[in-house]
Amino acid sequence: MLRSILSTTKNRSIIINSRALSTQINIQPSKTPVDLGHLADNPGAVTQRLRVGRGPGSGKGKTAGRGHKGQKARAGNGRPVPWFEGGQTPLVRSLPKRGFNNFHSKEYQELNLDKLQHWINTGRLDASQPITMKHLLDSRCIHKIEDGVKLLSVGADTFNIPVTIEVSRASQKAIEAIEKAGGKITTRYYNALGLRALIHPEKFVQMPKLAAPLRKEDIKYYSDVKNRGYLAEQA
Repeated sequence: MLRSILSTTKNRSIIINSRALSTQINIQPSKTPVDLGHLADNPGAVTQRLRVGRGPGSGKGKTAGRGHKGQKARAGNGRPVPWFEGGQTPLVRSLPKRGFNNFHSKEYQELNLDKLQHWINTGRLDASQPITMKHLLDSRCIHKIEDGVKLLSVGADTFNIPVTIEVSRASQKAIEAIEKAGGKITTRYYNALGLRALIHPEKFVQMPKLAAPLRKEDIKYYSDVKNRGYLAEQA
């Protein structure tokens, strides 16, 4: 008898506690069953495409929302080019052309001797080893190589480190300063493939053969001892 009384009181307390908890949380039962067959986007998340030119009932028939005639009503007519001036002769066509762009021009990265000496003094370059354009790029002495590197003479008066360096071009004062300090400089021709193989040798299973210069100006430059060209050393 006592056990039955205790069990009934315990069940009543559980029911009372559950009712109180449900009133506090205010749990709302789901109106639709939660399963894969009832998955859908939230209201307003997806809208249907506006179909124009389908009769007057939609409000976007006939002129399809473009209005009557005019430049903005034409099919296939996007925004005009920036120099369009309404039909009159634009300024870019009124003025004649001057000069030309040289197809064979080279863009060399300029490197001065004072920066080269600073990089060596701070330990970013090792003067005891031959310095190539790859070493200059890896040490961030230069930040990119387009067609090569040209060594210039700013800081030639104070340059006093003997180095062995190889670049694409060099000024005469820079050559004199390098050799006066007891170093050696060589200018070498590189085409696009040669520069890529020099900078990223890990991308090649077999290293390509370095190309020889083809233009007369390049052959003349790299064959001149005055420019310390590599072709003059081979001769």
